[in-house]
Amino acid sequence: MDAIKKKMQAMKLEKDNAADRADLAEQQARDANTRAEKAEEEVRALQKKIQQVENDLDQAQEQLSQASSKLEEKDKALQNAESEVAALNRRIQLLEEDLERSEERLKVATAKLEEASHAADESER
Repeated sequence: MDAIKKKMQAMKLEKDNAADRADLAEQQARDANTRAEKAEEEVRALQKKIQQVENDLDQAQEQLSQASSKLEEKDKALQNAESEVAALNRRIQLLEEDLERSEERLKVATAKLEEASHAADESER
């Protein structure tokens, strides 16, 4: 009978130990599930952030593209304006040279007219 009692106590102790291990395993499983849920929540939050960053990147690239196009247009306009200014400066230079030649011819013509006038006055006397 003692052997049966010992065997029963041993089985009860083994059952209690198994129940304690089962409770511990269940608690660890709940903790693992909680950590997994938190990790999944973090993953969803990070995916949402990634999507937002990708959207922001797309918008920034579109703005960059538009700014680059505007810059190219402004560069072309600047080059055209610079070409026009250079042409106008050349025209001014040519007109100034023409003016100098005309003034010189006017001086010569005025001198000749004065000389002819003086000669006419001399011949009238």
